[in-house]
Order: sequence, then C-alpha cells, then structure tokens
Amino acid sequence: MVTTVGLVVNPAAGRDIRRLTGGASVSNNYAKRRTAGCVLTGLTLCDDVEVLVMPDNAGLADRIVDDAPSDIDVSLLEMPVSASARDSRNAAEHFESNADAVVVLGGDGTTRDVAQTIGDVPVVSISTGTNNVVPTPIDGTVAGEAAGLVASSVVPADEATIRHGTIEVEVEKETGTSEITGLATVGILDRAFVGTRAILDPDDIVGGVVSRASPAEIGLSGIAGGLVTHRPDDPGGVGFRLDREDSAGTLVRGITVPGTLSEVHVADYELLDDGAPYTFEIPRGVVSVDGEREHEVRNGVVTLRPVADGPRLVEITSVLERATREGYFRD
Repeated sequence: MVTTVGLVVNPAAGRDIRRLTGGASVSNNYAKRRTAGCVLTGLTLCDDVEVLVMPDNAGLADRIVDDAPSDIDVSLLEMPVSASARDSRNAAEHFESNADAVVVLGGDGTTRDVAQTIGDVPVVSISTGTNNVVPTPIDGTVAGEAAGLVASSVVPADEATIRHGTIEVEVEKETGTSEITGLATVGILDRAFVGTRAILDPDDIVGGVVSRASPAEIGLSGIAGGLVTHRPDDPGGVGFRLDREDSAGTLVRGITVPGTLSEVHVADYELLDDGAPYTFEIPRGVVSVDGEREHEVRNGVVTLRPVADGPRLVEITSVLERATREGYFRD
C-alpha cells in the first residue's frame, strides 16, 4: 500500500522587515529548497512513499521535484496557484482526504493556514519563517523520517501527535461582525492601521490571548510565559492586558521581537478555560494573528476564546525514539 505525504513549502515565509530591524533569522528560497530536499531524503527511510508538493509561482516546487532523490516518487499537486495564503489552505484541503501526513515549511502563519483545512491529518511543521512559536527549528532529514514513520503507521498517529489549541476571534463593529482564527497568539495593538504586518514595537501591544505560553518563546506567548507556562496541548489559554499608562502592574521581561529583550507591565492576566471569552473594547486598534497585523478595528469589541481544536502536530523526537525502542532502525 502506497503512503502519501503532502509537502507545503511557502516561498514567501521568512521575508518580513524583522530581518532588517532585529535579529530574525534568514531563510531564503535556496535554503528552503535544501531543507525540502532533506525532508525527501528522510522520507526514503520508509518504503512505498509518494510525495505531492504544493505548486507556487516562484518555481520553488518545480526545483524541489526536479532535485528529488531517485528512489522516491515526488510530483506536483495539481491545483491553481494564487500566490497567496489561499494556496496553503487549498493544498491542505486536498491533503485532508488524500494524504497520510503533511510536512510544512514556513512560519506560524503558514502552519495556521494549513491547520484551517487539514483536519486530523498529522502535521510536521518546520520553521523557515520569522518569530516562530509553533514550527520546529529542526533538520529536514530528521523531520522527514518522523513524517514517514507516522504516515506509514510504523508509529501510530494517536501516540505521536498532540492537539494544538487555537484562538477564535469575533470582531463586532458598526459595519458588522467578522471572525478570525489564530493558532498560537492573537494580540490587540494600539495602531491606527495595519501598515507593516510585522509587530516591531512592544509599546504597541495592548494585550491578547495565547494558546501556549513559555519564556522560551518570542512575542505574545513569551510575555505570557513570563507569568505562567501553558503547554500547546493544554486546554484553554492565557489572556492578559498590559498597563500602558503609568507602568503599574507586574513587570515582565520577555523577548518580544527577535534580538529584543523588553520590559512590559502586565495589569492583569487570567488562565482561561476552553472556550472562555476574553474581551477588549477598542476605540482604535489592530488585531494581530500569530505575529502579524491582520485586521483594523474602529469603535469595536473583540472577543477572544481559546479552543482545543487545532492541528495534530507530530512530536518528532518522540516518534524517532519510539521507532528505536521497537527496533525499526536495526536490520
């Protein structure tokens, strides 16, 4: 029986302004192609694996297919290309019913886009973006091995994945109600308009809700992680508001932007149950989703709810250790 693995490589990931203004890492398309090649090599660990690669308008997917190892069947997924986040969602929608696992190369935004339509298919997410919280900075060969082991059911998916939380956002304005979904973080910023999508100034942050919190992470989840830790598969999340007027409240130090250690004052925070609302009344502001400004709000109410219905993320190290215990690597 042939095992199918989907491969999503976002050519636009990892190109924002934080490479110029801070210490964000660089991942150009050459690096992504090399990482994707390593993923394909890792997948050769398992027999009878075919790979479908999401096409793009930069020619990246074509090069990945052309350079693929000869002992694995790699081809382009047949789908229209829009050169937008819609491509990742459309590819994931196809993989939801036609793939046994999916490998994603991108940042938090790419992983979120895939998560919206991937259903219960196990996802291996490799960091090639900026300010990442969810994707793992790991060698592509290692990630490919793990993806193959789970896709081939050598390691059962139920024992190899965690269910990552998400954040549902409802924005009520005079013009109507809109809904947004975040994966790791949703923030409220004191900004008049979206402008540059990256969050550059921690003084803009009003507050937010995160589905995970750790001092080892960057951005809103790092701020919350200075108060309490919350695993990505723990139910609920953490909501917090900053004191931006007189610098009262709890002083928290965190990495708000790559290369920037900031001090912020937290007026209040709350551990939220699954589905519990956390509300902001906004005369003027911008909603950020997973580290990027997304939605302008004027005289509106934004309600954030952490929900335990996110993607099934593969725990790469656990998968490989399980395979070792069962003797899979020994001949």
